[in-house]
Amino acid sequence: MRDTICAISTATGQGAMAIVRITGNEALLIASKVFSYKSGSRILENELSHTVHFGRIIDNNILIDEVMLSLFKSPGTYTGEDIVEITCHGSVFIQQKILHLLIKNGARLASPGEFTQRAYLNGKMDLSQAEAVSDLISSSTEAAHKIAMNQMRGGISNELALLRQELLQFISLIELELDFSEEDVEFADRTQLKSIVDKLIKLIDKLIGSFKLGNAIKNGIPVAIVGEPNVGKSTLLNAILGDEKAIVSDIAGTTRDAIEDTFVFNGITYRFIDTAGLRETSDVIESIGIERTYRKIEQASIILAMFDIKKTLQEIEHELTKLIDKTDGDKKIIVVLNKADNNEVCSYDFRDKAFATISISAKSYYNIDKLFDLLNSISGIEQLENNSVIVSNVRHLEALELSKQSLERAVLGMDLGVTHDFLAMDIREAIHYLAGITGEEITTDEVLGNIFGQFCIGK
Repeated sequence: MRDTICAISTATGQGAMAIVRITGNEALLIASKVFSYKSGSRILENELSHTVHFGRIIDNNILIDEVMLSLFKSPGTYTGEDIVEITCHGSVFIQQKILHLLIKNGARLASPGEFTQRAYLNGKMDLSQAEAVSDLISSSTEAAHKIAMNQMRGGISNELALLRQELLQFISLIELELDFSEEDVEFADRTQLKSIVDKLIKLIDKLIGSFKLGNAIKNGIPVAIVGEPNVGKSTLLNAILGDEKAIVSDIAGTTRDAIEDTFVFNGITYRFIDTAGLRETSDVIESIGIERTYRKIEQASIILAMFDIKKTLQEIEHELTKLIDKTDGDKKIIVVLNKADNNEVCSYDFRDKAFATISISAKSYYNIDKLFDLLNSISGIEQLENNSVIVSNVRHLEALELSKQSLERAVLGMDLGVTHDFLAMDIREAIHYLAGITGEEITTDEVLGNIFGQFCIGK
């Protein structure tokens, strides 16, 4: 029998109201020792599940608070055990006093994430859904909220269940052949099996590929503003943020180090990075800033390559080519032609080198809204609108990559004509890694403690 645990589930500090939560086999018994109805002699244990009761918390005949008590009986609860939630006034003294009374009467203080860990252990959710609870609590934008909600509703679990079923079918045929190895019977057509594994690798690749977007949405999409000195990079950052974040002057090399800040647009967090101007310089400090600019370019998902709109096509193409040579092929580039102060539109087209070209005036805010529309279209956010499964958890990414490696060994084995038992080992290993995402094969306290230890206390 597990201990009965308790914790304050609302945010730390003083507020209008607070919730103290209890779960476990003795939750009702312990709650009844500290809670009494304002009138009548009703027994808490006899009340119906999913009901709310008004009463008082009393300690040695001293009234602590008048509270609302919500009662949830197993198994139809979050944790799968009896749960009692005491809604009291938000005084820190009252919260701590109720918590102390519960502990004095047989409960113990919950560890971080222990309520959700019990939900997982009692089969109320799988491990990927449990991890999504933490993501949901910490989500600060609409996009991050959508990813967490999709995962909580079993988005990635359903996708993995299909993969796992295909692999189980595969291995069952292979192992059937092992049982009849002396008769040299072939139940599984190698061409068909290879086709199945190739299809599964593509599905896993799709999930792996979604991590970049998922991680960016979770932590903010990094956007580097890059260009020569005095092209208007700092002015653009200030225009985006609506604040004088960066120092603006006519002196070349004013920005010596990268300046970062975040901005939320249409439910997506963007991390804008204003970098030092790119040019040849003998200034030691400015050179360090330029080196850091190239490091920031490596970290960015999107690059705003800024140029003065007065420059010639040949000059811009030359600088753009130099910039592209310094980046990997995975960067998405928007060419931003600044200082279009008379709302002019440049006809230059760099579609062979960049995602899009836009004319703006960072000083007068001309086309800044259209720049954000471009950022949204380049971010891949449409995958959220299509309810696509998006991986945002590093642990899930690692498991998918290891599963893919096992499947690739199986394909290679079929090409080389390896024996059934070696093929079966690779497929079992792939299944093992996929099962680890949902927790079907995770049993060690150390692993579970590491996962749920990231949660807040009371959840």
